[in-house]
Amino acid sequence: MQEKITYKDSGVDIDRANSFVERIKPLIKAASRREMMSGIGGFGGLFHLDISKNRDPVLVSSTDGVGTKLKIAQMMDKHDTVGIDLVAMSVNDVVVQGAEPLFFLDYIATGKLLVETTVQIVEGVVRGCQEAGCALIGGETAEMPGFYPDGEYDLAGFCVGVVDADKLIDGSEIRVGDRIIGIASSGLHSNGFSLARRVLFEEGKLHPEDKIEGLDECLGLALLKPTKIYVKSILNLIKNFNIRGIVHITGGGFTDNIPRIVPGPCRAVIRKGSWFVPPIFDLIRRLGGVEEEEMLRVFNMGIGMIIIVAETDHAEILERLEKLGEKAYALGVIEKRENDQPTVSFVS
Repeated sequence: MQEKITYKDSGVDIDRANSFVERIKPLIKAASRREMMSGIGGFGGLFHLDISKNRDPVLVSSTDGVGTKLKIAQMMDKHDTVGIDLVAMSVNDVVVQGAEPLFFLDYIATGKLLVETTVQIVEGVVRGCQEAGCALIGGETAEMPGFYPDGEYDLAGFCVGVVDADKLIDGSEIRVGDRIIGIASSGLHSNGFSLARRVLFEEGKLHPEDKIEGLDECLGLALLKPTKIYVKSILNLIKNFNIRGIVHITGGGFTDNIPRIVPGPCRAVIRKGSWFVPPIFDLIRRLGGVEEEEMLRVFNMGIGMIIIVAETDHAEILERLEKLGEKAYALGVIEKRENDQPTVSFVS
């Protein structure tokens, strides 16, 4: 008689997945907004857009992951912060265009669903949504045996925000003479980890538990510092000042991200040494012999968000950011760009 094979025999445990959903339902309630119309478990997340708040609403969306930073979480068996990273990478992209993040969805893929680990991940997602002021309205947890090795997982997130069409920030108002302000990052955020892991663990032969001079905690915890969420501070500035342009310093660092919003006739001139570079970046540079130009193109180097403002608002915005609890720096100025000049220049 032929053996009867079940889905569970193939590596997918539906009952375990259902128990996981029950575990996270109370968590999800902590990341809600009044516009949220559905709980976890439906086929689609429902969100009632309140158009009375916006005269001419434009929806702004973003999707992203956490990248190979997840390898560090798996090496450390510490999974309670990568969910914050997941939210941060999308909501920070949405807010730079002037949009308020409304709702977020996550996708978790793994070889075998480890309930406790995945609950920790969702706890981080909830904290990220709370910090960003958006609702977690749904998600997907995919158990894929044979695709991911045991203990490994990947994350993806998706965010939608809204802004009035006439308040959309796209850099088109940037002018010569505008000032460049940088807001401090919390560390590497979620970019450059393939290079960081190669330098630190393969070339440098370091271990996540190693204590390194200059770092406040072991190397693994320094690398796992969650990506800073700037939503509330940026929305405060937008409400009170005319912000000409905003740049989220993610993959591509300074070099590739700033040109995304600076108009063709302009260039951003940034003063070297005008901001504090956290020790983790210097460690990577020294151990890997990484050139300064490469560091500035791969990592945020201590600046997670850049805003471009009128010179007349410059001092007041720096003061406001300090009151909001942000560490901010006067990085440079917008100048006229000649034909052969790069869009971003660094000067001593």
